Amino acid sequence: MNQTGVRWTSEQVLALAPDDASRRAGDKLGTAGPWSETGCDAAGAVWGVCRGSGSKPYRTVVDTTGPASDCSCPSRKFPCKHALGLLLLWATDGATVAESAQAPGGWAGEWLDTRRKRPAEKAANGATSTASKTVDPVAARRRAERRAARITSGATELEQRLTDLVRGGLAAAERSGYGLWEETAARMVDAQAPGLAGRVRELGAIPGSGPGWPVRLLEESALLHLLNTAWLGLDRLPEPLATTVRTRVGLPSPAGGPSVRDHWLVLAQYDTSDGKLVTRRIRLYGRDSGRSALLLSFGAAGRAPELALPVGVTIDAEIVPHPGAGQLRADWGERFGAPAPVEGPPPGGSVAAAIEVYGAALRADPWLDACPVTLRDVIPVPGMGGGWQLADADGGSALPVAPVALGHPGLWKLAALSGGGPVTVFGECGHRGFRPLTAWSAEIPGTVPLT
Repeated sequence: MNQTGVRWTSEQVLALAPDDASRRAGDKLGTAGPWSETGCDAAGAVWGVCRGSGSKPYRTVVDTTGPASDCSCPSRKFPCKHALGLLLLWATDGATVAESAQAPGGWAGEWLDTRRKRPAEKAANGATSTASKTVDPVAARRRAERRAARITSGATELEQRLTDLVRGGLAAAERSGYGLWEETAARMVDAQAPGLAGRVRELGAIPGSGPGWPVRLLEESALLHLLNTAWLGLDRLPEPLATTVRTRVGLPSPAGGPSVRDHWLVLAQYDTSDGKLVTRRIRLYGRDSGRSALLLSFGAAGRAPELALPVGVTIDAEIVPHPGAGQLRADWGERFGAPAPVEGPPPGGSVAAAIEVYGAALRADPWLDACPVTLRDVIPVPGMGGGWQLADADGGSALPVAPVALGHPGLWKLAALSGGGPVTVFGECGHRGFRPLTAWSAEIPGTVPLT
């Protein structure tokens, strides 16, 4: 089977699931029983008909080069449980989902033809649509100036709030409760500075976060003070750092750099939700350039973001970076082939090397919570106070596992993969510790997602 026909592993399929419920439902449909008229081709298409509870079966088709899918079921999730089940069947049962020498016809062929024509149509219509849009530069500049003035007013007010906090003593923060911080955050929203509002809300939650909260409150207040003063002195900053400050306070920073084509390793994908918006983060590593990238995709509450990439594959594609000092964010661009299995983990180093990487990233962006690193030859071990650590196998240093990962099933999966021996782990290293996202073991082939 050629590269475009390489079948994924079950782990890679389940990594696409928008939530645990979809993962469980898709797993139940990953058997031959409910499926008929299944097939696949070397171009990356997989199709089949699934018998459900209704009178009409569900027709499902997947383009693994996207990946993208279409299903006649009413689900609003992407991918739906039928698409996940079909991919699981394709990944594990080559006899049931056999490769066809002919392109699919009927409903599957129509959807695939329409999908594959879109890039060409988009390129052909791009110049026309761009030319048809007229932007008044004077009006745009005035809008930007008005918003900047509102943010400046909000930052000045926030500085006074931080000054009052320090002058009155940190103990007053615990007595005043969360209400005052929420009121301050609402003022930052009114000032059109959502980045400042988010950091203010984080400050309000610290007094109730357990022992040691005064130190954490002082640290986060200092970072917020640094961001305020950076905004108020924006014209004195070098442009890359000024762009980072604009992004941190909440101004949009669209992708605009030259595109970078590479063979991108999809190392991690995970979702977070604030109750209103679901944010999907996908971590990439360029095999040829050695460059890291972060893709963000968003969906309304209850709906998964559209962009989904299987963890543990390499994709020949372009990305378009966002500007800013030390920024890794990029937009996903054109793809030039189907995913292929990752041949091995990206280059990595010791715990000390990971801390150095994070320190260098902080020099470019002091408000960076964490940066992507790969740890080589580390062993997950219980730490002090019931936590966990990733320790160098040679007895060097150790990194605490970040609180967000404690109690997560991925941590136990990592411990089982290690079995007391060294493993390679990709994750995010920050001031709260290390969050493991993906792992590799010399004893077990393949990439193991931990999210």
